[in-house]
Amino acid sequence: MNQELIINSTPGEVVIALLNDKRLVELHREKNNAKYSVGDIYLGTTRKIMSGLNAVFIDVGYEKDAFLHYHDLGPHARSVLKYTDMCLKGKQQVSNLMYFKHEPEIQKDGKITDIVKSGLPVLVQIAKEPISAKGPRVTTEISLAGRYLVLIPFGEKVSISSKIRSSEEKARLKELMHNIKPKHFGVIVRTVAENKSVADLEGDLNDLIKRWETAFQTLKTGQAPQQILGEMDRTNAILRDFLNPSFNAVHVNDPALYEDLKHYIKAIAPDKSDILKLFAGKVPIFDALGVEKQIKGLFGKTVHMKSGAYLVIEHTEALHVFDVNSGNRAKSEQTQEQNALEVNLDAAAEVARQLRLRDMGGIIVVDFIDMHNPDNRRKLFDRLKDEMKSDRAKHNILPPSKFGLIQITRQRLRPEVNVEVLETCPNCNGSGKSQPSILLADQITNALRFLIKDEGQKGLSLHVHPYLEAYIKKGKWFKSLQWKWYFEFKQWIKIAGVASQPLMEYTIYDKSMDEIDA
Repeated sequence: MNQELIINSTPGEVVIALLNDKRLVELHREKNNAKYSVGDIYLGTTRKIMSGLNAVFIDVGYEKDAFLHYHDLGPHARSVLKYTDMCLKGKQQVSNLMYFKHEPEIQKDGKITDIVKSGLPVLVQIAKEPISAKGPRVTTEISLAGRYLVLIPFGEKVSISSKIRSSEEKARLKELMHNIKPKHFGVIVRTVAENKSVADLEGDLNDLIKRWETAFQTLKTGQAPQQILGEMDRTNAILRDFLNPSFNAVHVNDPALYEDLKHYIKAIAPDKSDILKLFAGKVPIFDALGVEKQIKGLFGKTVHMKSGAYLVIEHTEALHVFDVNSGNRAKSEQTQEQNALEVNLDAAAEVARQLRLRDMGGIIVVDFIDMHNPDNRRKLFDRLKDEMKSDRAKHNILPPSKFGLIQITRQRLRPEVNVEVLETCPNCNGSGKSQPSILLADQITNALRFLIKDEGQKGLSLHVHPYLEAYIKKGKWFKSLQWKWYFEFKQWIKIAGVASQPLMEYTIYDKSMDEIDA
């Protein structure tokens, strides 16, 4: 399987598309002014203790206080609280924990009031970003993720990824980690560490220890609420988690981001540095590489599959619902049961893809086409489980019910990805009254006239829908609208047809390809 990462950087956000064999499977949007990210570490202050919920609300500087449940404290919560207090009071002089006296582990089913008090400073890590009206969910079980390892301060245990099958390799990694890890630090060895050299693993461990040192230096002079250590941005985090031998290209359209990623890839995987490519095309990167068209087709209420079948996706406050429809997929030479099985197997793959793509969490109900054969229901269940193996979010799938429903629960860490694909009526702009389309050419001409004659702009480019491009260029050379502009403005206006451009809208760029408001 070939994996590609397409990174579209704009002044307002970075949009990251992950493609498997040219098919879009994940889409991430990172606002440039985003305040929170899963993995960020904050110094907060305990506010309201809710005994009935066995939880506490913590002020970490957000509009809504963060939520910390007793079960999210982690076994070493008392040690974390003690360490935080000692750092703030200047009693902890070094970041390492070799001489730090640990507190006893907390009980699994204790009470929050036995651990924290109101007004107490506490070091927490974002476990789930704010969603809807809720604040972030946090934990005191701090962890620092690297390329090959995850470092867990105040722990001792060394855990090996269950996806590493070789018992000899597991034993090698476990022994190695016990020999090189610092005292009072736990380690989780990630899947990509399999067969890696001692130098690679030790280098990753040292980087994580340096990050803990950075957190310690900030914590010493910290004042709640304050960010103590930020997780790397979404682009680098995805590279860290996904970069593997199946990656064959990473395309990015921003030169500055390209340089950052080049240094990052050289640091974590020098042998893969040639996969990074700077996109310098004249049309938007998502249009040029076929991503925009997939987004338009995959984020609507109805999602069509190549077979002719389609999904209808509905969202409620409590759950997400998928309805599988055969459309014109049925084959006359097959039985209804055979047709239902084929449609359901195709739909299972698309449902798994949609869950990753939209990052849907909570309760999901899929209404597959009814099948009477128990073996067919088992095949459907097995296909859905196989398709969701590549999903990094924790999930649980129940077997089909007698009504043909499959229930899924999926971990939700971030707000659901929602892309508006419906376009406003190009004629009336949703007002119910139609604007004469013939006026659009005059509007563009007036905008160009203002920019060229009043503002003195040169080297302008006009991006329009391909239909509008054809209209502007149609006719003999001396009769087309493009040539009329040339005769009037004494300069050539470049016209680009962009499929993602709304039909009755246009965008003008200067010679540096910066968008101009006109």
